[in-house]
Amino acid sequence: MAEAEQTPTLSTARHAGAMREYIARGTERAFELDNRGPIELDADGRLAGDILEKYWRYGFYVFEGVAVGDELDELRADIDRVLDGAPTEPKGQVDRHGRPAVGSEFERPSFSFQRPLSDPVGGTNRNKGRHPVKMLEATPDEDSPPWTIANLSGNLQLMESCLRLYGHPGLLAVAEAVLGEDFVPYNEVVFIKEPGLGPSVAWHQDGTTHWDAADWDKGAHGFNLMIQLYPSTPGNGVWVLPGSHARERTNIRQLVADSGSERIEGAVPLVCDSGDAFIVNRQLVHGSFANTSAERRVTLNEGFFPRKRLLDVATTMLDGREVTYTSDWIEERSRIISLAIDARRQRYPAERSFVYRPLVDQVESLRFSAETRESILKNYNLLDMYI
Repeated sequence: MAEAEQTPTLSTARHAGAMREYIARGTERAFELDNRGPIELDADGRLAGDILEKYWRYGFYVFEGVAVGDELDELRADIDRVLDGAPTEPKGQVDRHGRPAVGSEFERPSFSFQRPLSDPVGGTNRNKGRHPVKMLEATPDEDSPPWTIANLSGNLQLMESCLRLYGHPGLLAVAEAVLGEDFVPYNEVVFIKEPGLGPSVAWHQDGTTHWDAADWDKGAHGFNLMIQLYPSTPGNGVWVLPGSHARERTNIRQLVADSGSERIEGAVPLVCDSGDAFIVNRQLVHGSFANTSAERRVTLNEGFFPRKRLLDVATTMLDGREVTYTSDWIEERSRIISLAIDARRQRYPAERSFVYRPLVDQVESLRFSAETRESILKNYNLLDMYI
């Protein structure tokens, strides 16, 4: 799979037409499932048990009304500010106004570019070969730009509103309920799918390290939380195969062959409104199609692992580095959770803050300030972890 498989491309109109019936069937199935509603916490701040049961049954859950009002407005404004200051091409140093590009002060590039409506990873060895089948590509309109921004890396250091959202007590309570109180982070990105431009993400499962572990379970590779700043629709959003997290690694090539195309039978779209969020098990088969719809998607993605699955694990990073996740590495990377909790406390003092127990004795040294922005937040994503 060194080279991408060659597949035909369609015009945006024909691509949208090819998706129409599949979208109708998938949307109907999605709303037949009983796994959506607000985050419900008990008096002790613990997630309702029936929500947890449905998450483990299906491998995902849609939480309604997570970011609303001023918070949603601030998140959108921050995204627009960052995109306005983005470089215009890969490795670019200036934005469209000729100013130094946003994020140029960080060691890891903040912006990832792709060709519009393409499938850059399907059928290749990229991302450890997790995307075995190429998606149907579409031909962008003639006036489309040569590149589109597909994601923003390290969004917590790019946008303070994202840092505050990361400290959301409801979302962190979800993480604790699923993974235990010693849950740890792995990375945070923003996925962007502009209408008529957004590339696809070929079907895959995220986990790479623990499939053959003697103590493998449904939560071995953690989960993603995806907060939507605009409606997530069948045309622009993520699709999942319910229940696929609960069995051994799925043969995606066979699924596609059995379905007769990359439109896998039985999959459902993650449909939700602005400000909603969904939790998606990283072992769930999931992907997204080229966005030939008229709707924009902006997804704030944050993920978490069970600490026991990381400690002393040796692995190869996506950039080729051979690393071992030591206790010190995990603790240093986890400080971002406490920092975000305090940033949120400063913005919403009347809100009941989440207590992150692994670092409860370090709270005073993890207050959000100009000093900790420089010493902890800046380049924090160089310690991202992947399993």
